[in-house]
Amino acid sequence: MNILAHAYLSGRHSELLIGNFIGDFIKGDPAGSRHQLTPGVVAGVRLHRAIDTFTDAHPDVAAVRDLLHPRCHKYAGAAVDIFFDHFLAINFLSLTGETLAEFVPYFYQTLQKNQAAMPLNAVRMADYMTRQDWLSNYQFTEGIDRSLKGVARRTVYPSGLDTVIEDFTTYYDQIGEHFAYFWPSLVEHIQQTRTSLLASL
Repeated sequence: MNILAHAYLSGRHSELLIGNFIGDFIKGDPAGSRHQLTPGVVAGVRLHRAIDTFTDAHPDVAAVRDLLHPRCHKYAGAAVDIFFDHFLAINFLSLTGETLAEFVPYFYQTLQKNQAAMPLNAVRMADYMTRQDWLSNYQFTEGIDRSLKGVARRTVYPSGLDTVIEDFTTYYDQIGEHFAYFWPSLVEHIQQTRTSLLASL
């Protein structure tokens, strides 16, 4: 899952949210002294990894990766993450009980207030993301395409992500159906994981 899902699944817990957001920037054991993270942020990194592990192994995610593989090959998973954030964004109220317009400012403000706990690269990404309002723009095809092209510029090899919006349009209903099956199972699993992580603090 991509940024919006990771943020929501942190459960309005600021340290979990920060750890979840910086998860891809932390290598190795997040509790290692070199990272200098608080226990709550360490738990957030572990939550991020739990989300990724569950997502990567889920059959509905695999089915969408298969649809995109001819174009994106090993980068198909990156496209799935962004596509699924689109379906979360457009159905946010029905899936979460709050509006996207309520959640997004909370997320951006939490990042802003906790920059000291984040690696510099994560701070830079958060600043750019906030100014461009990525999360709100996941609702729109243009926003999805812009995000995909941004990722494509950072890949080492040709990824197909710069044109995969064509597959998004072609397979839109199928991708949405797979998301609808996947999301409840992810929420149930991560609620249990989050409870366990918080209990260990």
